[in-house]
Amino acid sequence: MTYSQNDTPLFTGLLNHAKGNPVQFHIPGHKKGAGIDPEFREFIGENALSIDLINIGPLDDLHQPKGMIKEAQDLAAKAFGADHTFFSVQGTSGAIMTMVMAVCGPGEKIIVPRNVHKSVMSAIVFSGAVPIFIHPEVDKDLGISHGITTDSVEKALQQHPDAKGVLVINPTYFGFSADLSQIVEIAHSFNVPVLVDEAHGVHIHFHEELPLSAMQAGADMAATSVHKLGGSMTQSSILNVREGLVNVNRIQSILSMLTTTSTSYLLLASLDVARKRLATEGHLLIEKTIQLANQTRDAINEIEHLHCVGPEILGRKATFDYDPTKLIISVKKLNLTGYDVEKWLRQKYNIEVELSDLYNILCIITPGDSEVETGTLLEALKELSAEFHQQAGDSGEKVKVLLPDIPVLAIAPRDAFYSETEVVPFEKSAGRIIAEFIMVYPPGIPIFTPGEIITEENLSYITRTLEVGLPVQGPEDHELKTLRVIKEHKAIR
Repeated sequence: MTYSQNDTPLFTGLLNHAKGNPVQFHIPGHKKGAGIDPEFREFIGENALSIDLINIGPLDDLHQPKGMIKEAQDLAAKAFGADHTFFSVQGTSGAIMTMVMAVCGPGEKIIVPRNVHKSVMSAIVFSGAVPIFIHPEVDKDLGISHGITTDSVEKALQQHPDAKGVLVINPTYFGFSADLSQIVEIAHSFNVPVLVDEAHGVHIHFHEELPLSAMQAGADMAATSVHKLGGSMTQSSILNVREGLVNVNRIQSILSMLTTTSTSYLLLASLDVARKRLATEGHLLIEKTIQLANQTRDAINEIEHLHCVGPEILGRKATFDYDPTKLIISVKKLNLTGYDVEKWLRQKYNIEVELSDLYNILCIITPGDSEVETGTLLEALKELSAEFHQQAGDSGEKVKVLLPDIPVLAIAPRDAFYSETEVVPFEKSAGRIIAEFIMVYPPGIPIFTPGEIITEENLSYITRTLEVGLPVQGPEDHELKTLRVIKEHKAIR
């Protein structure tokens, strides 16, 4: 049968199976909801529970798809301009780990920006790869990292032509894109594949006013988070692949190694219907979303002491393009941290933001929003500005932005992770080699990764981050009184 983008082979197949009402002597044990907690069943609904199924014969198998899952993945590949698309129920983290492990083995190099998500560093630990870090361009006004530049990629490849891959974040968490087409062209001239962390860019493929998608730019692989901005359920993502420089069969094998054998059909079906909507209505939906976001941005910029970043940020090498549906709202002129504002919005207006940091809050606008929600946000921000107007800094004053240093990588992350270690007091750890991750989540970018030398500056940054209440994650000691470092062996006297 030939399918069009209006079809949903996986979702429709599940519905037809459930309508047949088979007698189930297989897992899941709740048996269409009959064996689940009644309060939960009433809330979730019998429809959802009737398709919470397992990879029995008629329903295909994500680990070796030949039927409805293969058909759904093939439609997704057409929609995203890929040669192959793999569904992931391990989130985008699973897809990112697959990309890295598909091209890198022990001791092999991969070129990565230092502001990568924890999942990239986890994959580097698992694979034994050696990261060649590129320093991203830092925005000292906003206090955030942008992307990497074409110049830095070319320089890294000239110094390390034996690298097995170049990983690019496109767009970044905050919606900024580098010149991805040019980066791909440079990497391919060295015969090196480009791996794209497209966690925050599922929608960009479907509208010409947004940055180029990984597949449009000619990248070899892209881990694309459909659940974040594309309308599927949390934890469901895709891995888009272009044939040529990567081994498709190896990608399937590694993804399978990292994936549960009890794959959720609710998550898989939600990917199928999200793809249909993006492919058939995406342009119109995203058009409205861009308009709503731009109206909201303009209105925020009318509010005293607040600034919402717009197209004025473009024109640098690391800010080649941007996604206007991300509202980065700088609050530093109110002498508040983003975290203060996040708490205030929650308590006063029952508003939850995507992220806060020392200087900003991030709000995302999607096709699920309307002027009702953005109106509430604008009302709240006007009140915020009025309430804290008195303590606002003079507009001529420059607020000093504190950013973490990029530490020196002393040994490969895998070697550090598996080394003999010891625990030392946090305040006495400077100069030692760390053996664990420390990051602020969201966005999940490590301040330290295993193998890096601890600096006083970054210890101060961590302390400041903790003081304002931001969530520091990763270390074994959640109170951060101690850090795990590589053991120093003293000479025997």
